[in-house]
Amino acid sequence: MAKKQKTFRPKARIPRGFRDRLGAEIAAEREMLARIGAVYEAWGFDALETPAFEYTDALGKFLPDTDRPNQGVFSLQDDDEQWMSLRYDLTAPLARYVAEHYDALPKPFRRYQMGPVWRNEKPGPGRFRQFTQCDVDTVGAPAPYADAEICALFGDVIEAAGIARSDFFIRVSNRKIVDGLFEKIGLSDEADMETRLTVMRSMDKFDKFGAEGVALLFGPGRKDESGDFTDGAKLDDAKIETVLAFLKSGPENSKGDPLGVIEKLLGETQSGAEGVAELQGIKASIPDFASRPIIFDCSVIRGLDYYTGPVFEAEFASGLTDAKGRPVQMGSIGGGGRYDGLVKRFKGVEVPAVGVSVGVSRLLAALELKKSAEETANGPVVVLALEKDQMAEYQKMASELRDAGVRAEVYLGGSNFGKQLKYADKRAAPVAIIQGSEEREKGEVQIKDLVLGAELSKQIEDNAEWREAQPAQFSVKRDELVEAVKKVLARR
Repeated sequence: MAKKQKTFRPKARIPRGFRDRLGAEIAAEREMLARIGAVYEAWGFDALETPAFEYTDALGKFLPDTDRPNQGVFSLQDDDEQWMSLRYDLTAPLARYVAEHYDALPKPFRRYQMGPVWRNEKPGPGRFRQFTQCDVDTVGAPAPYADAEICALFGDVIEAAGIARSDFFIRVSNRKIVDGLFEKIGLSDEADMETRLTVMRSMDKFDKFGAEGVALLFGPGRKDESGDFTDGAKLDDAKIETVLAFLKSGPENSKGDPLGVIEKLLGETQSGAEGVAELQGIKASIPDFASRPIIFDCSVIRGLDYYTGPVFEAEFASGLTDAKGRPVQMGSIGGGGRYDGLVKRFKGVEVPAVGVSVGVSRLLAALELKKSAEETANGPVVVLALEKDQMAEYQKMASELRDAGVRAEVYLGGSNFGKQLKYADKRAAPVAIIQGSEEREKGEVQIKDLVLGAELSKQIEDNAEWREAQPAQFSVKRDELVEAVKKVLARR
């Protein structure tokens, strides 16, 4: 007798580095993006939507150099044997779009875009392979006026997302100032590229390792606590002192005048002088600069091999804590800068561009930690379906609530009363609507305040007392349903 072939059943599992999202988190992100989008449009920027896939050779640093170009991106080969990749960010698609439609577009071209991006990188805690980006860019306008506008807009967007102006600051620097630093220490030639990259990577660790730690990385190298050794840039002592003086030029060490310190340190270099002038131009172009959370900090090293001028990075001004009062390090909540060379890859001519990307996921996480009133999202009101032949009436109740602006649904999973209440709890429903035969004969409905009920159940231990009181459940006339539910929700 032939063996019965076993039916293949795939294992239900999500790919590593990805996640499912549900309900409240999606609603909170949608609301935040709507507020941010309203600010972008108020400033005169138009929405742009580009496809998830781009030809891989359009993604710049991820040009295919192997049989399968999967370094950093998710790629596949089209039926015409051309490689396509899921977009790594929203800037490369913008550059392709501008180059493709350059003659027809108004210049400057002002656009914003929101959507998912994908990165084929090692996932970790809070680091996913798919996440949402929210960008705004001006293409075709030189520094410093467009940079000043983007910097001011950046602050308005973070406020619109729900973060108070006093709770964040935007650090501003300039790639040209870093170029001036390398001129100063004799590392400006093409042959010095690898050493410059090593120095910049080490500079980016200043906050983490401090002056002593990065000095080792500028010099012979550094051994970490695990015993692993990182080779250094091999700079001499005089050059190390110059780089450290640059890193210490921030507002906390410069008596509030970081640009003055940098001008004194690097003013005789061409790039340094141009960088300082551009930052001064940003300050002069923002009318209410003094009241905005913008500080100049030339120690900001934000992907400076990519940017060509001013760079911006937003951070929280004070430490966030979790529910147990422990400090939480959120890192950057967004950033960007001037990148005049990106469109040049397509056009062969330099096209000025500047923009920022807002860290939506980190802003949402911060609002969750800060217990902002806007972060709470209740589930829908649930109308219990106790009698199958009354389903049309139950749907009518839900429809009346929706018409009044209240999220509502009818339970459709069976008539068991206990299971229906458990479902409402799992849906985080604030209210359950109950009408059985007894209530229907009286022309009434029962309103069950599930939030108040959960709170009171922690205080009342005696079942008899609970049955007698039932303070979270009450009856109203059927035609008073919507008004009664809205009153309960208003207490939330």
